[in-house]
Amino acid sequence: MIIERDISIPMDDGLELKSDLFRPDTDDPVPVVMTSGPYGKGVQYQDHYKLMWDWLIEQHPDLLEGSTRSFLTWETVDPEIWVPWGYAVLRVDSRGAGRSPGYLDIFSPRETLDFYHAIEWAGTQSWSNGKVGLNGISYYAINQWHVAQLQPPHLTAMIPWEGAADYYREWCRHGGILSNRFMEVWYPRQVQAVQHGNPEGPMDPWMNERATGPAELTEAELYQNRADCLENMLVREMDDTWYQERSPDWSKVTVPFISPANWAGFGLHPRGNFEAFTQAASEEKWLEGHPGRHEEWFYLPYGMDLQKRFFDCYLKGESNGWKDEPRVWLNLRRPFSDQFELRKENEWPLARTQWTKLHLDAENVCLEWEPTQTQGSMSFEALGEGIRLTSPPLKSQTEITGPMALKLFLSSSTTDADLFVTVQAWSPDGKEVEFQGTVDPHTPLAQGWLRASHRKLDPEKSLPYRPFHTHDDKMPLRPGQIVELDVEIWPTCIVLPEGFTVSIDIRGKDFERPGEDANPAFPSRGSGPWYHDHPQDRPKDIFGGATTLHTGGTHQSYLLLPVIPA
Repeated sequence: MIIERDISIPMDDGLELKSDLFRPDTDDPVPVVMTSGPYGKGVQYQDHYKLMWDWLIEQHPDLLEGSTRSFLTWETVDPEIWVPWGYAVLRVDSRGAGRSPGYLDIFSPRETLDFYHAIEWAGTQSWSNGKVGLNGISYYAINQWHVAQLQPPHLTAMIPWEGAADYYREWCRHGGILSNRFMEVWYPRQVQAVQHGNPEGPMDPWMNERATGPAELTEAELYQNRADCLENMLVREMDDTWYQERSPDWSKVTVPFISPANWAGFGLHPRGNFEAFTQAASEEKWLEGHPGRHEEWFYLPYGMDLQKRFFDCYLKGESNGWKDEPRVWLNLRRPFSDQFELRKENEWPLARTQWTKLHLDAENVCLEWEPTQTQGSMSFEALGEGIRLTSPPLKSQTEITGPMALKLFLSSSTTDADLFVTVQAWSPDGKEVEFQGTVDPHTPLAQGWLRASHRKLDPEKSLPYRPFHTHDDKMPLRPGQIVELDVEIWPTCIVLPEGFTVSIDIRGKDFERPGEDANPAFPSRGSGPWYHDHPQDRPKDIFGGATTLHTGGTHQSYLLLPVIPA
């Protein structure tokens, strides 16, 4: 293949972004698969992400058959696979990152506009057939939604693999609660370390130069040349223009896409993929759900075949039957099994869903399939271990696939309360059903969050199974006041055998199982790296009180489950 490094792509304001291009050795124009982002086009996967790579290759020693894996970068396609398939692969360093100069401001409107211009540049080169596809994981998925709403003429199809969409609800503030710990860990290591001009930046082994470019900026200069993302998140409690500019307008997303979601990516990835499928204006769109670690299934033969068939159809015009495929692909999970059954459906949520209420019973500290008329209450210390309510054993095999919601009646000893909700399942002998998640190897079935003062719902966007909070009007509690609230719980998929039980864990801090992480690089106590513990956002005098749940009678509290009939 032909490899060209540090190609300049001009922007509308005169700045030039740097890119690497891999293309077939042919005079025939070919379609383009591209990414643009801050992780560094010259940062080798096996070097900067060694722990992740070692895990992946240990689990799948035959990964990417036919490739020497010599040109891999984090969360992007392998040129040694895609170029022989007849595609050009283009990697762009976004503004202020890697070898591209400028002000680093992740997911900003300026970064999105740059992506638009890069797409149009790629679609008009002599080696391009004019059809551009976007394909990448996480950051390289999230910004696909952003640029798609600008509708670049040469953008033909895209695969946002495990990508968040709503910057407020899925990244920065879950249920209104600041998700600070991920930003504190992720940003310095994966973005700041690769900022343009960082003299301590990683090496580009292919150019034998720094992946952060030849410029050498001081710490002060680097700081002045980037946005302070965490500070912006901290001072902006409500969903304002800053968040909205970094989230897609679904009515303007019209390009064909596949939206692959991870069943166990709570805290960042799966919600956006489901929202995209249900909300985007695109008429040709597919949803896919899979298990596994964050980048794992992207590189497995299943994922590679999915991507190739889709792009062969839209970027090459091949009549390969893709457009006749059912719109929803679900890889069903079962307890304690690494075997997954692919089932194809036509809509999401599934039309045959039996929306089933599991009622909270504080009097008997349990979940019941029938409502109780006996009023009860139970309290817990907000910064303690919370409470767990468990259902009776299932009388038959039960599939739970879809979004969930929790209806609660709550009071607090203070003027507010944060709720961290975790749905779990258990075998008859008390073993928890858990799965390898995007990061955490011991991920529960589902999670949701809500700050009680953010309980206001948007009546137009809310659905019984997916409450949508406005996050624009803070409504503090009066101590002892009982309020009604609805907690959104992100979608899940599990087939539980007869005799298993379902439980809900409710607490005022992040869900954590006891013990230590076996590997600090991979948090393994239930919530991965998505912790919410910033003292400025959660002062103890407000969020360290006692929380009381009220059930039964006029306070019918319940967990709404998407039960799929056999």
